[in-house]
Amino acid sequence: MTSTLATSPLTAADRCDRCGAQAYVRVMLLSGGELLFCAHHGREHAPALTSAAATIQDESERLRETPAVAPEDER
Repeated sequence: MTSTLATSPLTAADRCDRCGAQAYVRVMLLSGGELLFCAHHGREHAPALTSAAATIQDESERLRETPAVAPEDER
C-alpha cells in the first residue's frame, strides 16, 4: 500500500466503512471522495484502492505500539 501523510491523523472516532472497526487507513479517491478502513480491510482492498486513490494514509503501524500506561514488563 502507498503511504502518504494527510492533514489530520486518524482518531478512535474514525470508523471503517466496511465493518465499523477503528479506521487506520484513509483513502482519498481521485474523484474527491474519502474511504476509511480498518487495517484488515485496508490490506484486503489494497490492490483495487491503489489504482483508484490519489493518496493513501496508512497508520496501521500504530497497532504495534505499546501504550505508555502498560506495565513495565509489557513495554
